[in-house]
Amino acid sequence: MKRTIKYLAGSALILALVAAMACGQEEPPAPPAPAASEPTAAAAAPTQAMEATAAPTAEEATSMDNQGDSRLDAVRARDKVICASRNDVPGYGYVDDNGNNVGFDIDLCRALAAAVLGDPNKIEIRLITAAERGPTIQSGEVDMLVRTVTWTTSRDAQWGNYAQTMFYDGQGFMVRKDLGVGSALELQGASVCVTLGTTTELNLQDFSNQNGLNLEVLTFEDTPAVVAAYESGQCDAFTNDRSQLAALGTGLQNRADHVILPETISEEPLGPVVPHGDDQWFDIVKTVMGILIYAEAYGVTSGNVPSTATGDTKVDRLMGLEGAFGQEPLGLSETVAQDVINAVGNYGEIYARNLGPDGINLPRENGRNALWANAPCQDCPKGGQIYAAPLR
Repeated sequence: MKRTIKYLAGSALILALVAAMACGQEEPPAPPAPAASEPTAAAAAPTQAMEATAAPTAEEATSMDNQGDSRLDAVRARDKVICASRNDVPGYGYVDDNGNNVGFDIDLCRALAAAVLGDPNKIEIRLITAAERGPTIQSGEVDMLVRTVTWTTSRDAQWGNYAQTMFYDGQGFMVRKDLGVGSALELQGASVCVTLGTTTELNLQDFSNQNGLNLEVLTFEDTPAVVAAYESGQCDAFTNDRSQLAALGTGLQNRADHVILPETISEEPLGPVVPHGDDQWFDIVKTVMGILIYAEAYGVTSGNVPSTATGDTKVDRLMGLEGAFGQEPLGLSETVAQDVINAVGNYGEIYARNLGPDGINLPRENGRNALWANAPCQDCPKGGQIYAAPLR
């Protein structure tokens, strides 16, 4: 430091000599002083910076979360939640008779929009293939990935943060009845169609190797292509999560000619994923999923959402009528649960209209996707596996 000061305090002659020796050329003439009416660059810079950030464009607001601001701020600035999903599987994400993209996964996106924007319709659904799921959420270009995505340790580490398991599934096989096969273990040498870039593809190879089945694996980029190949006879069987086999089977020309084999060869916990790097947003999504689950557990539906205290401490806390469960630090309204349940209903309602009796009719009672709270005895954990962190 002393040497630097001494150097700076030296004469102009010494500076010129040093500069000439270092650079091998003459010292350039000093620039003229700025006119009194012209601000210096140092004086002008703060003004330019203020102009650049005072009124962000829609595009700038969309990418704010990648520039230091929170994703919640970015979502509110653009006034919509962007979810990556699908429109090709009944029950989860499909186009209804009115041309609307609806389903279980779509409703989870709508619930998030209701929580952070107060309106379930302020969403944008970006349709992606199975192979695009990882790159899409890794890029941070969407706020949530909710497309029948299995939670695995490698995906958790590489893709994004898995917020909450909202459906427990397992992989199975569908075959034609006339194939004469009653078990997946009888598929020796069979050809099997599967979606490229999925855990389904990896599980299939593991199952074939482990059981010496020598399966011929035919991969296709998306699910509709898999189903089309199977139905046209290109493969003997096709494999997917059992719930998707049931859903996709509804679109087959002669559903009665096909059967789902009894084996379940994997664990497939499905749920929404958010980009890495924003703990607040991660916690918000987990909390919204918890609101859906606990509303059903406490008997709160879209038809009976209370706006005044009920005397039931758990219900009143959930509805923001007494106490709190972290709404303020999350940047949410105290009555966020009222907004969510009024907009989309509770977990049971979402399940019923998409996957249950009003949808593809997947049984829930006494199954893994029943509430943990639905136990035969009051205090025994003998119900299903749908459970979330306590909201308190």
